[in-house]
Amino acid sequence: MNTKKLSIGLSALALCASLGGIYQAAAGERSAAQLEKVAREDAAKATKAMAKHDGDAAVRYAEEAVAARPQDAGYRALLGQAYLLAGRFGSARTALADSLSLSPGDGKVALNLALAQIADGDWAGAHQTLDANSGSISVSDRGLALALAGDPVAAVDLMLPVARQPGADAKLRQNLALSLGLAGRWQDARIVAAMDLSPTETDKRVEEWAAFARPTGRADQVASLLGVSPSADPGQPVALALNAPTPVVSVAVEAAPPVVPVAAPTVVAPTPVPAADPMVAPTPRVSSVVFGPRAEVVQALPAKPAVGVAPVKSKAFVKPPVAAKTTPGASVVSVGKGNFFVQLGAYDSAGVARDGWAWASRVYSGFAGKAPQGVPVTVGGKTFYRLSVGGFDQAGAHRLCAGYHARGGRCFVRAGAGDTAAAWTKK
Repeated sequence: MNTKKLSIGLSALALCASLGGIYQAAAGERSAAQLEKVAREDAAKATKAMAKHDGDAAVRYAEEAVAARPQDAGYRALLGQAYLLAGRFGSARTALADSLSLSPGDGKVALNLALAQIADGDWAGAHQTLDANSGSISVSDRGLALALAGDPVAAVDLMLPVARQPGADAKLRQNLALSLGLAGRWQDARIVAAMDLSPTETDKRVEEWAAFARPTGRADQVASLLGVSPSADPGQPVALALNAPTPVVSVAVEAAPPVVPVAAPTVVAPTPVPAADPMVAPTPRVSSVVFGPRAEVVQALPAKPAVGVAPVKSKAFVKPPVAAKTTPGASVVSVGKGNFFVQLGAYDSAGVARDGWAWASRVYSGFAGKAPQGVPVTVGGKTFYRLSVGGFDQAGAHRLCAGYHARGGRCFVRAGAGDTAAAWTKK
């Protein structure tokens, strides 16, 4: 990471916080028109900085705009985009949630909020945001976001029917191909990707996706998607909180000018072709593709198919290990036997929980040698698969959970509640 860039970002944040305080103090002396003029000028500067990929400057000017017009959803959306560009995902999450509360139903803001939530480790929150705004987010973007949020199977189920319809574009097909790969269906992913890419580009794309499917941190995939680097995030200045004292104005003003969003999941994608099921004719090749979903590789990468030979879809999957592999240099966490468990999440199905375990055991070596466990539970009429690891004494369970938290994971310690060996380890 560029430490120089990080230090500039922190300095800019401190400056913006102080200037925001000045705006608040002087608000009583400014008319609505004056405040709007200040906000518009700063928003324009922030937009120019974003076009130059200068996240620090964009944040500085966007914070100024929000300080002048805190109740404007457009300025808060701009601030959220600036935070994303600067790699400050926690602050982006706050600003975008505020914007969406001021102006519900904005699909672009909701999509960026879901990305910020995913990068911040809140997959459940991202799912809720995507579900609540499904009508205003395109199938292509929503599918990719679902894959990033740990559910590539649902992403494929969402995009595949649309990809088969006349008029489906390359972006949808590429998003679908990537989601297929993240779901472990690499043979299908290659077939779909090849519908819009040359053989050489297809090979390169699949290699990129294979590396992309193995992140080392919770924000890596979103950061790769947006083309940014995660940075230390002290949080949005308190003075900019939505419920903070704001200037009272009586003059109606126009909404903030539209802002170009920071790359929402825009992936050019090919359509999955299950086995020998032919799709529509290939569309013109796309030269540049942005990618970025999340899910684990559960199948070995396929060998390059021979020219003119139709690959046969295989349902065989590599059986995942019962316990996380012990790797050189793995941290050893001392635990005793007991009836306490570290719960890692509640998923839509055992299959999705398996992906969650693959990610957790990869990013935190403390789970090395530990076997995943789970149990179906019903909450509010819906069934979930609760993923855990345990059979430990209470102190040991807390040490494991704390270590996982330190690597960006989410968990909590509880007593046993019928947990047994994870469903996929019994096959």
